[in-house]
Amino acid sequence: MPQRALATRLSARRQAKNALHYEPSPTGTGKSHLAIALAVKAVKAAKSVYFSTLADIIASLAKAEREGQLRERIRYLCRASPLVVDEIGYLPVVPSGGNLFFQLVNARYEKGAMILTSNRGFAEWGEVFGDPVVATALLDRLLHHAVVVQIEGSSYRLRQHADLVPEHVCSKALINPPPPPKKRGRQPGVKSDDQDAG
Repeated sequence: MPQRALATRLSARRQAKNALHYEPSPTGTGKSHLAIALAVKAVKAAKSVYFSTLADIIASLAKAEREGQLRERIRYLCRASPLVVDEIGYLPVVPSGGNLFFQLVNARYEKGAMILTSNRGFAEWGEVFGDPVVATALLDRLLHHAVVVQIEGSSYRLRQHADLVPEHVCSKALINPPPPPKKRGRQPGVKSDDQDAG
């Protein structure tokens, strides 16, 4: 999507306190770069911005929970608009991390914009957060009022060495779920030749 078209869509959605999510894109295609550019634009518009990876946000929430300061930490992270959460799906989420992140997203719901980057599809978020119920609740809140942008292409960083990297690493096949396994046996409602003869 051209940058001007994206800016127009975002401006139209500004009143809705939108969440912006970059749907799965291969590594190195500019998701974080675009998130940083949007964050810089927000800072220039006198907005308070907080930028962090998902792993670091969850670690800070877990530490605050251990210290009995979780409500205060969530309140602090709710002040920023936008809150930029980078690298969803790159590192495994610690047990209870999905619940902590849900508490943050729920506290921010319809109160402040979020920008999220991910190399994993929505269908994979149950695996990312270790709980499909938490993933569904997160997506329910994040996708309401959201602008979803998918960036296609191969890695900017690997472009000079594409001949050295296997095709499946450079292509977006790495982010697509594997095809469903082939079913064994005959399809329901289809008679075999043996049944016709009998």
